Amino acid sequence: MTHRIILFRGMNTGGVRALVGEQRAMAAEMGFKNPRTLQASGNLVVETGMATAALEAAIEAEMARRFDVRIAAMARTPDQWAKLIAANPFPNEAADHPSKVVAMVMKDGIKDGALDAVQALCRDGEAVAAVEGVLYFWFPRGQGDSEIFKKATPKMLGMGTGRNWNTVLKLGQMVGV
Repeated sequence: MTHRIILFRGMNTGGVRALVGEQRAMAAEMGFKNPRTLQASGNLVVETGMATAALEAAIEAEMARRFDVRIAAMARTPDQWAKLIAANPFPNEAADHPSKVVAMVMKDGIKDGALDAVQALCRDGEAVAAVEGVLYFWFPRGQGDSEIFKKATPKMLGMGTGRNWNTVLKLGQMVGV
């Protein structure tokens, strides 16, 4: 058994947020140990021996069956999460303004040409970098008014979900990173 961080894409939209509390019960009924959530933004931590791809598929299928929602799940081990944290190309920005640095965990990698396309959207000091299949964003003025936030869709980037640096670090603490 090892910890797994499971991130869901789209948990804050379309009334799905209400499901977060029910996810712990779902995970326990699926046989996962010590299920817990962080915030209402689609973060589930469990202990399991299941392989990553099988875990993602099982969680997605159960979310669809139980709640009638189609949501992509991305699972990572503590080692993968530690590498994600260590690889952050914006460490100074993350230390000073953690809510303005975002790590986007990709389900099946970054689409070809996506980095160039999203870099072309950068304005006012914004920056994006790709490191080992994770997109890292620096939003010095916040995400809300960013063209990146408005236009960088899964069609452009590939399927992924972003978490600000505060959440990245909290999830790391939950799994002992």
